[in-house]
Amino acid sequence: MSRQDIHNSEVPRLCANCEVRHRGMCGALNASELLELSKHTRMVRHDSGEELIGDDTDIVTYGNVMRGVVKLTKTLEDGRQQVVGLQFAPDFLGRLFGNQNAVGAEAASKVDVCKIPKAAIERLVAENPEVEHRLMQQALRELDEAREWMVTLGRKTASEKVASFLLLIATHIDPVSQAEREETGSRDASFELPLGRADIADFLGLTIETVSRQLTKLRKAGVISIEKARYVSIPDLTRLERLCG
Repeated sequence: MSRQDIHNSEVPRLCANCEVRHRGMCGALNASELLELSKHTRMVRHDSGEELIGDDTDIVTYGNVMRGVVKLTKTLEDGRQQVVGLQFAPDFLGRLFGNQNAVGAEAASKVDVCKIPKAAIERLVAENPEVEHRLMQQALRELDEAREWMVTLGRKTASEKVASFLLLIATHIDPVSQAEREETGSRDASFELPLGRADIADFLGLTIETVSRQLTKLRKAGVISIEKARYVSIPDLTRLERLCG
């Protein structure tokens, strides 16, 4: 992915060092707008397992995911929790123009989030139609992906679900590497699984044992390799795609 303004001294240092800015909301801003926004932003690093947003809590800040994977959850009154989605860089974290968060958010891996006060974002959106357009595009993309995932959960076999999950992670966890693969035509990927077996099972509507069996099948078939229980290498993404149903 090209770094269009890395030598532009007018761009704030925080933004110039951002690897995903041009693909997200901030790609619609010029240098002066970035400078103004940067006065209100702060970069926060979260360790795996840390809560980013509480379910049904008041919205006071929004965020852009800069690195890592965020797990979105819903919690029932009896304490049971369901993983309802995953977010990756440069996804927008929070419900724009909302008063309360509709889901909880937790760091599934080490996560960097660029946090912005609610008032600053909503003012920016009101003043800049292109920012609003980008956020609308992202919201519609997430809606499309949620509908696709409903098909995965409702119609696919256990093996197809696990393959689809691995493909999702491989193609979303590192947008910079993904852009480089698209430019070079490379069809391999390596990553650390951001979810443990229990969360994967929850996300896919399977048992932990079934997830483990399907991963073992993929490993024995040479579709993936797994090191240290969590580090996955995929030599041929096209082969994995064919197993997604």
